Amino acid sequence: MTRNQKAKVVIDELERLYASVPIPLDHKDPYTLTIAVLLSAQCTDIRVNKITPLLFAKADNPIDMVKLSIEEIKEIIRPCGLSPAKSKAIWNLSEIIIDKYEGKVPETFEGLESLPGVGHKTASVVMSQAFGVPAFPVDTHIHRLMYRWGLTSGKNVEQTEKDAKKLFPRELWNKLHLQIIFYGREYSPARGFRIEKSPIDQSIGVKTRLPKP
Repeated sequence: MTRNQKAKVVIDELERLYASVPIPLDHKDPYTLTIAVLLSAQCTDIRVNKITPLLFAKADNPIDMVKLSIEEIKEIIRPCGLSPAKSKAIWNLSEIIIDKYEGKVPETFEGLESLPGVGHKTASVVMSQAFGVPAFPVDTHIHRLMYRWGLTSGKNVEQTEKDAKKLFPRELWNKLHLQIIFYGREYSPARGFRIEKSPIDQSIGVKTRLPKP
């Protein structure tokens, strides 16, 4: 089966399983989504969704956020991990958004990636989920499954993103990346993977293809 044939199987199966997909991180606008995605680094979406209401009750916009001290932010977000770095990034990016972007989250990859704590993956999530711009954010689930399914060499997330964008139609990117994440969590976890529970692996003939370390 060629990569294109496998990609077609993936698209069809994911649409059957996840005709509609919710955005995993709770938010109300581009700013709160940016903060939520930043917090999700090495932290589960479930935990982020428990912490962000506490933070946003005090500051759900950049103007109110910079009124808090970095220490105050750090104490609130501590359960998400990496709180010293994340709290500094949240405060600093909020200040930049006020000073450089008139209080609004920039709507370009370049603008987003210039913000502290915002890398390409975070920018891709914000562009796709907040602004509706086609993007293909690659998280650990997508990187792992794309390699297992033989759709990428698996060398790094950058290559996985390039391969995904070549294989999948642009108009599907925003929905498809979420579908793969949900599929990975439900049917194809990194630990305890069993092929009989993964319809896509069975359909494309995968046996035990695992991601490279």
